[in-house]
Amino acid sequence: MLRKIAYIIARLAAAFIMAQTLYFKFSGSPESMYIFKTVGMEPWGRWLIGVLELIGAILLIIPKTAWVGGVLAVGLMIGAIGMHLTILGIEVMGDKGQLFYYALIVFLCGLYVVFNNMDKIRNEVLPKILKK
Repeated sequence: MLRKIAYIIARLAAAFIMAQTLYFKFSGSPESMYIFKTVGMEPWGRWLIGVLELIGAILLIIPKTAWVGGVLAVGLMIGAIGMHLTILGIEVMGDKGQLFYYALIVFLCGLYVVFNNMDKIRNEVLPKILKK
């Protein structure tokens, strides 16, 4: 029961954080524009990442597709964390590392979702992919 509650919390937390940042990406907030300009992806990268995060958030909310949302969240956050560690720094525009810590939370929650679905991925998804 506790594992099921933790799984639901992980899905919803990752979905909420990714959805919450969409306003800033799609409205062209100064922080988002600064981040994507610094990494050389403004404006197309801001829009692309925003759309992918929206898709990931929706997939995480739906129980049947949560594992896909988890995989997407992990991939996106590897990119975000990598950019923070190599180009942006932990703190961006005086945020005291908030965006970096959000990325870590989404990464860990997404990883938890993926690992909780490993049997499904291993027994249902991979055989279908490998069959083709």
